[in-house]
Amino acid sequence: MTVENLAAAVNATQSIVATINANLTHSGAKPLTKYIQGNNFSGLVSNVLCDALHDHSPYKHNADQAYPDLINPKAKGYREPVGLEVKSTIQIGKGGESHNGHSGWHLVGCFLIEPETGNIRFIHLMFAVLNGHAHAEPDWTYVGSKVNAITGSRRTETYNTKLRDGSVYLDPGAISYKRWRQKRRENAPPPAFSIFKK
Repeated sequence: MTVENLAAAVNATQSIVATINANLTHSGAKPLTKYIQGNNFSGLVSNVLCDALHDHSPYKHNADQAYPDLINPKAKGYREPVGLEVKSTIQIGKGGESHNGHSGWHLVGCFLIEPETGNIRFIHLMFAVLNGHAHAEPDWTYVGSKVNAITGSRRTETYNTKLRDGSVYLDPGAISYKRWRQKRRENAPPPAFSIFKK
């Protein structure tokens, strides 16, 4: 994955959402975000970004609904195909969220929604290879789910993680990351590529 691959995929994703919104508003309708719940919209953005990565990078679609989202069939020297799971979120600084908490490479794209147009702008992109929830030292934190006392419904169980050392793009005009902290195993120093490296 190169910076050029990632930039092309991100720009294509933003352009597709803008095209959808332009068509909706031109017909007198509202932007797409007004019709879709936030978590579903983030899922849609993830799907579009996944497809854009398929078109603009060596990573290609895996089987439908299979983990991971993308695989690189040309990667040599590995026992299994090199995969990439793609997530997106509007929660700045939150990191990744998953219903499964798998091991492997993950890309989390954080985006803003422009209030007037409903268009999106990616402001933080993070890559990390994560230990799954069943690992002795997992990178995922289990988030329990309570039953809603009024409706009786229960939110799907999830796992959260913070991917900050692997930031490959961060818009400092949109994100104030100086107060962020990164939990490290055994007080290990930040790697050379980390935003926390002095």
